[in-house]
Amino acid sequence: MKHHSPILRIALPSIVSNITVPLLGLVDAAIAGHLGDAVYLAAIALGGMMFNMMYWLFSFLRTGTGGLTAQTYGAHDADECQRMLCRSLVVALVIGLAVITLQEVVLRLTLSMVTADDGVARWAVRYFRLLIWGAPAVMALYSFSGWFLGMQNARFPMVVSIAQNVVNILTSLLLVVVCGWGIDGVAVGTLVAQYAGVAIAFVLYVRRYGFHLWRVGRGPLWAKGALRRFFVVNRDIFLRTLCLVAVTTAFTATGTALGGLTLAANALLMQLFILYSYFMDGFAYAGEALGGKYVGGGHRAAYLVLTRRLFLVSLWPTAAFTLLYVCGGTAFLSLLTDQGAVLDTAGHYLPAACLIPAVSVAAFLFDGLFIGATATRAMLLSMGGAAAVFFLTLGLLPWGNTTLWIAFLLYLGCRGALQWFLFRGVVRRAFPRLLGPSVSVDAQRG
Repeated sequence: MKHHSPILRIALPSIVSNITVPLLGLVDAAIAGHLGDAVYLAAIALGGMMFNMMYWLFSFLRTGTGGLTAQTYGAHDADECQRMLCRSLVVALVIGLAVITLQEVVLRLTLSMVTADDGVARWAVRYFRLLIWGAPAVMALYSFSGWFLGMQNARFPMVVSIAQNVVNILTSLLLVVVCGWGIDGVAVGTLVAQYAGVAIAFVLYVRRYGFHLWRVGRGPLWAKGALRRFFVVNRDIFLRTLCLVAVTTAFTATGTALGGLTLAANALLMQLFILYSYFMDGFAYAGEALGGKYVGGGHRAAYLVLTRRLFLVSLWPTAAFTLLYVCGGTAFLSLLTDQGAVLDTAGHYLPAACLIPAVSVAAFLFDGLFIGATATRAMLLSMGGAAAVFFLTLGLLPWGNTTLWIAFLLYLGCRGALQWFLFRGVVRRAFPRLLGPSVSVDAQRG
């Protein structure tokens, strides 16, 4: 376990952060569910989905900033580390303001993708128009989270996530229960929590890293080479995310076409994938932070040792989740619904969901390692290839939910397989020549 401590030091706080992220939406839903009319809960669910679809596309700010910062940290360039955060925050602000400016376009586009009755749509629009003002805060939090992780600090994002949820709960309850603001109070409570998260992140930054702030002016903030690299990395991640969104949307749309019962069953089963992803993303973040540090420092041997140890330490949660799903999957699904027909349908496809941990583990870990090496083109190629396999499978095999799950499992497995195939080239480009003596992961823990 001692050999795995650098990995766990980043993975465990990241797992806690991941688990707390959906709590913001759950708090909104829980409070809306007690407003006396189901239309409010439906409106919050619809509004939350609209924001998730939009913000997911801009998550490249976190991953791109994290990988580039980790490499700069590994190269011991404190000046460039500070400039990296400044660049990311400026881009985050521009994107956030652009989203606010184009909110009506975004609103019409997202509403066109869903079907909702007039009452639900009206309240969802009201919720959206209030919460959209938090876009700059959400983008800035992506930048801070990625930068902290690149600086090998997974504890600060965890603190920010927990604090955000506390602020959200207290503010929403005050505005809804005490002030009687209804759905407006739910939206404003989340909005306050978003900006509180940015403020907390900034305070943590100043306390830990503020003494380096003067270094920003010691070099060109918008140097052509650095700026081009920043946008190339983020462009590839953005396009990769589009492929991911296309698969996810197609999965949901296909389930919808197969009927409400199948759609509900698939939604339950996807919770098994989401739960596993919360844990594995933590290990991916460890690969991103540590891998980027070793790439920045030119330590090829340490990067390869990290890769082996990531896969070894991930065997335990993968085996545990598989066993949990096989033995307790039906009981877990029963906690989510008491609808017998839905549970029967979900149970028919549960064996496919039980394969998710084993099939997807490589994709999660290679994602982190590739981001650390800023091998974003390889990430895009592997995701594009896997998405093509998904859609080809849907097109070639007989129409049905079994085919949908086969396509999804092939998509997850192909991602990891293609990344494994590309990995040697990633290492060769990240370490064009070996700098200095070979070192172990433990030797580079500082």
